[in-house]
Amino acid sequence: MTTLQSVVRRRRAVATAGAVSAGLLVLSACEKPTAMSTITVGTSSVSSEAACGGHDKALSDNEITKCLQDKNAKAVKVDEDETVRFGVDPGIADKHWTILMNGQQLVDDSSKTYRTIPGSVFFNAQYGAQGNSTNVAIAARDGKDGSEKITGVWVFKLEKGD
Repeated sequence: MTTLQSVVRRRRAVATAGAVSAGLLVLSACEKPTAMSTITVGTSSVSSEAACGGHDKALSDNEITKCLQDKNAKAVKVDEDETVRFGVDPGIADKHWTILMNGQQLVDDSSKTYRTIPGSVFFNAQYGAQGNSTNVAIAARDGKDGSEKITGVWVFKLEKGD
């Protein structure tokens, strides 16, 4: 084997090792996707990953407040006579979760994978609703007894239907 061949092989080996290292670096920079949450009304449904959090780390009050103002929240039309179904992945249910309406807790924490609420609630002033749309959020808890810490927030917009 000539010196030139040996130099070319070393360069290829270094280039290959560099490419593999760069690929691993890119993969390690990616965050694992968060669990999905879904809202279903009649035959329409929207699903979303967490707007913030979703990785078992408690969020600060400021993070939660900012997250609840998500301008990219997925929307679904709701007739007041329909039932709104909220669904979460089992990993969220295992640690408990709740539903927030305009930033306020609407229901008790749950360990079920789904909850149902009458559509009329989301447009009733008694529950803090104003106008023809309401922001709702699914808030995941940390699973510790008696803890109110939120680890993830999924935000949706309910729009008043016909």
